[in-house]
Amino acid sequence: NYFRALYGPHPLENGFLTKNRFITYIVVTGLLALMAGLAITYLVGLQTLWLLIPGLFFLLFYTWPLKYYGLGEISVVLVWGPLMIGGSYFVVTGGEWSSWVALVSLVYALGPTTVLLGKHADKLEADKAKNIHTIPVLIGEKASRYSIIVLWVIQYALVAFFVIMGQLGPAVLLVLLSIPKFIQMSKVMAKKRPLVAPDGKEGAGWPLYLVSRAFVFNRSFGTLFLLGLIADIIILKFF
Repeated sequence: NYFRALYGPHPLENGFLTKNRFITYIVVTGLLALMAGLAITYLVGLQTLWLLIPGLFFLLFYTWPLKYYGLGEISVVLVWGPLMIGGSYFVVTGGEWSSWVALVSLVYALGPTTVLLGKHADKLEADKAKNIHTIPVLIGEKASRYSIIVLWVIQYALVAFFVIMGQLGPAVLLVLLSIPKFIQMSKVMAKKRPLVAPDGKEGAGWPLYLVSRAFVFNRSFGTLFLLGLIADIIILKFF
């Protein structure tokens, strides 16, 4: 009855890996990632540890205790935004930190956060039964659904703000083409989650429901945002 096993295979639950092999896999991949991080630190400088250490912290403590105490979603904002995108900029520029890049990264970071909110809202009852206090458990399903819509609106607002401030070029306004998808998915988010799987395509992937809708919007917005950034680079370089 493990929630994740209800909608897809799980290496332990479905017997694809033994517990020892699973732990070995985690240790080996973790060490490889750590080695890569240390190599980057050697090339860029010790200041890179300010990125590596928080990365290790979130990696090790996301599942517990962060997710158990309503900090999982906030962790995703920090990791998928300033840490990953701001950190990547820091590394490729040889140690130059940009607060603007870190702020712009929030446009993208809010997308995965809404997907996670949708997933945690889908498994609200399962998490509540295990005393996992995700944000949806703390604020309820309805507030979670409307929070997702609000975060989508904030994404558009941030894009407009950064264009006005000159930190992004007008090409990123391509994200406005995702508005029809925003309207479509917002209508779903504004309604109570069904108790049983809907018929047809609406019920595909059940018990995942809200997360699927959040992912659909995030894919649309995120793709257009990326295309806009690429277009900005081309315009700056050749025009």
